This record gives sequence, C-alpha cells and structure tokens, in this order.
Amino acid sequence: MARSARLLLTAAAAIGAMLAALIEAAQAQTYPNRPIRFVVSNPPGGASDLIVRIIGPPLGERLGQNIIVDHRPGANGNISAEVVAKSAPDGYTLLYANNSLLVVNPHIYSKSTVDVMKDLVPVATSITNQLVLAANPKIVPSNDLAGFIEQARQAKGSLFYASIGNGSQHHLAMEMLKQMAKIDMTHVPYRGGGPASISVIAGDNAVMFGGASVVQHIKSGKLKGLAVTEKKGWPTMPELPGIGEVLPGYRVGLWHVLLAPRGTPQAIVDKLRTELNAVLKIPEVRDRLISTGSGEPYITTQQELQALVRTDYDQFGKLVKSIGFKVD
Repeated sequence: MARSARLLLTAAAAIGAMLAALIEAAQAQTYPNRPIRFVVSNPPGGASDLIVRIIGPPLGERLGQNIIVDHRPGANGNISAEVVAKSAPDGYTLLYANNSLLVVNPHIYSKSTVDVMKDLVPVATSITNQLVLAANPKIVPSNDLAGFIEQARQAKGSLFYASIGNGSQHHLAMEMLKQMAKIDMTHVPYRGGGPASISVIAGDNAVMFGGASVVQHIKSGKLKGLAVTEKKGWPTMPELPGIGEVLPGYRVGLWHVLLAPRGTPQAIVDKLRTELNAVLKIPEVRDRLISTGSGEPYITTQQELQALVRTDYDQFGKLVKSIGFKVD
C-alpha cells in the first residue's frame, strides 16, 4: 500500500475515533432524557428491592429522571441478567444485583443464555454487607451459634433451612456452615428473601441466612439472630458474633453492583458511577441502609471493582467445587 494511502487511512481512523468520542460526549451531556429502568433480580421485600428504593429517589433527583423498579426474579438473577443484556446499550435499562450473579452463577450454570462476564459491564458497587443467621425462636431454643450447631447435629438432617434461591450466597453460606460444622439440614429454596423469611417466621423452616429481609423481623422478635458471616461489629447488629469465632476460617462476603449492557458508552457509565457514588455519601442514605440491614455504602474505583470480582470469583469457585453443586 502506498504511503499516501496509509496516511489517508490513518487520518480517517483518527477522525472516526474523534467523531465517536464527540458523539459519546454529546450522549452523556443529554443523558438521561427519559426515566431509567432498574431491573432487580429479586422480588419485592428482598434486600435488592429495599436498597434500590433507598438509593433510587436521590439518584433520580441527581439525574433529573425517575428510577423505575422492574422485578424479574428467578434463576439466581440469570433471568434479570438476560433482560438487561438484550436491552439497548443506552443507559436506560440497568441491572441491580448482588455479587452472586458475577462470582457464583458462572460456576453453577453451564447452560445459561447470558455470559455475565461478557454481556454486562459493571458500573459501580453500592453496598457491602454481611448475612445474618436468623432462626425461628420456637424451633431453635438456643441463643448462640454453638447451641444451634449442637441441636442440628442431634437432629441428624430433620431440620429445614430456607434460602433466597438455589446457588445464591445465602444457600452457599449455609452449605459452607454445614460442611465446616459437620451438620446436615434440608435446603428449601425460595424466589427471594421476602418469601424465605416468611417461611421461617411461619415455622416451615428453622433457619436461613439473610440481610435486609430478616433484620426487621429480628428487631421485632419474630426471628432470632445467631451470628453473622464475616466478623463481629456489623453496624446493623453489632452484638452478633462472627461465625468464624466458632468455626475458624468461615467467611462469606456480600456486595451489590449496578450493571449495564455491553456497549453502553463509557461516558454514560462514568456519569452513572459518579452520581451513584454521590448518593452513597449522603448521610441520610447511609443511615437508612444501615438501619434496615441493607448494608454499608461501598464505593470502589473501576479497577478495585474488577479486582473484587476476580477475588470472589475464585473463592466461590473453590466452594462450589468442594460441595459438588450444580444447577444444570
């Protein structure tokens, strides 16, 4: 190819890149000009629903548009992920989910219609949280984890536990507890924290791991908190010990993330991250998140978020392999 032709191609490519950047910048300046849909992977009453309803209004105010909540539960978030992955990458349809979608699902679903690592782009984290082991007081008389473990050992598999769904962290947290405590219980999955917590209150199940979906019930006395999945000092229930104090090495972390379809302009992704981070710094938002058990505000850079995904992906991969769990 002649030198002049190469120069023309190079110039054309540079102009094309410049035009694309200008178009993207223009999109970011006019974005958003209509309501934004948050697709939530859990039904009403679960942690994701509560968090979105706390952060949604102030985020909508900052963006100048309403945040519409669209519940699409099922398949541990895969259904909602597919809805968003197939949506236009314009910043108007976003996914709000917990980290199991990214770090657990790839290990347990071999036939998923969406590749969350390739089809979705992490925008920003919102909260970090612990799970609390909540029990029905009439079924579990003990007020501490050690007493519950002893009861479960004597029950020899006759106790039932609820979860927000197969393959959720809530499910895997209990499987890890069973493994490390050498106890056996029967798993009963539900489609979200709301239905699962109601089943424990009703006595259909003895215990469950939960976040916001169980905290208010513990505070009202309908459920009893025994321990948390990381360490003592969780702001929502600082009195509860960490499971690792009884079973050294036990740890299950939880965080939530906002995701967009692959191909969403970077300027829009950056704008969403900036505005969400600003909302998480509002004292009233922080207080509501903590008081409801939804978690603590968790702000990360794009690089920190990528590293977080890799770390938790490896941790849950090892756990799933050790218990031999698969959904399909």
